[in-house]
Amino acid sequence: MLNISEVIETNQMIHEMNLDVRTITMGISLLDCVGSDLSETKQRIYHKITTCARDLVSTGEEISAEYGVPIVNKRISVTPIALVGNSVAKSPEDFVELAKTLDEAAKTVGVNFIGGYSALVSKGMTKADENLIRSIPMALSSTERVCSSVNVGSTKTGINMDAVRLIGQIIKETAELTKENDCLGCAKFVVFTNAPDDNPFMAGAFHGVTETDTIINVGVSGPGVVKRALEKVRGESFEVLCETIKKTAFKVTRVGQLVAQEASRRLGVPFGIIDLSLAPTPAIGDSVGEILEEIGLEYAGAPGTTAALALLNDQVKKGGVMASSYVGGLSGAFIPVSEDQRMIDAVEAGALTIEKLEAMTCVCSVGLDMIAIPGDTKATTISGIIADEMALGMVNQKTTAVRIIPVIGKGVGEQVEFGGLLGYAPIMPVNTYCCDAFVNRTGRIPAPIHSFKN
Repeated sequence: MLNISEVIETNQMIHEMNLDVRTITMGISLLDCVGSDLSETKQRIYHKITTCARDLVSTGEEISAEYGVPIVNKRISVTPIALVGNSVAKSPEDFVELAKTLDEAAKTVGVNFIGGYSALVSKGMTKADENLIRSIPMALSSTERVCSSVNVGSTKTGINMDAVRLIGQIIKETAELTKENDCLGCAKFVVFTNAPDDNPFMAGAFHGVTETDTIINVGVSGPGVVKRALEKVRGESFEVLCETIKKTAFKVTRVGQLVAQEASRRLGVPFGIIDLSLAPTPAIGDSVGEILEEIGLEYAGAPGTTAALALLNDQVKKGGVMASSYVGGLSGAFIPVSEDQRMIDAVEAGALTIEKLEAMTCVCSVGLDMIAIPGDTKATTISGIIADEMALGMVNQKTTAVRIIPVIGKGVGEQVEFGGLLGYAPIMPVNTYCCDAFVNRTGRIPAPIHSFKN
């Protein structure tokens, strides 16, 4: 059983080491909201979200005040909208109307973001899937709180290269439509392979079709806590290093477990999972890059980085699994460049490149995350970068993702400011050699041989 003494034990972590519950995310199924036409469907969606999540924000604030645990975000994830709109949204413009409904509902209940403007197309696209994907630039440029994702591959099905090619174009269009706001729309869109159904973190959260009607998933973050713990074992053996990370992850996850159980009880919504992801912020002392440096690297990106990150990710998962019966989502270490000050410093020092980041994604929780690239990068180049990252996830049977921002009007060496938790990012160089002939092939990259296990 959890008790208040466990929370008291973490007071120092909260006040001095940037420990927080990064998000309480309520998942809501919208499958029962499909009406006879688009108008009725919009009304049902708005009503269900505003009814189910009516008390989400106030409950999170009450728990935070009562236990002294910062809860940074309150969010909603919904059933992939391509499924919900399949029979009533006949064009990209119709899907934009659904996006605006989601945005309106999110504003009404006061959440930070709503995720699930999504399509699952790892083996092929329906017309509704394609219409939703084509609507993404307009949807993200005309809403404030809507986040979007597309799952284009899986270990079981391979990679849908038709979708990958289209998404390269969509990212460019989204950048163009939001260029007055530093191409911010692209920061609210992520492309996945092996996307989990229960991820509470944006921009990739959606409510999977295997989930119950409503559910509470909690994401905890504590890179500052891990870094401070490692300072006390500087120079010790790998055994001591691993034990320290594991024990610290256990304590952090217990805080998330308490918050999740309280939120579930007070809202009358089942508890889903705890996602223990070391998600950094631009704040000093809240950095995965600093953890890697404490392990023994001059900068993230130095030789040994992939091994150090693999060790970190594994011990975080081991500690988290011991602390909660339901650990899910992504759970591990995020490496978003713009959201991690020491990652930014590593890029500016020349220690960290996109190619090294790609190697690091083989062993971490997500993928190429919050990377700003020159605005004149070709759509096919973006698709090639996505294909490479999707292949890593497919072959290694893990979730990988790409959230990449071509910043219109800016080039290598310049910076882009996103603000808040999204931070700022240096524009990183990309390999400009042509991959057009590869990307423009039609069809699907087949699943790897080890996928045939059933």
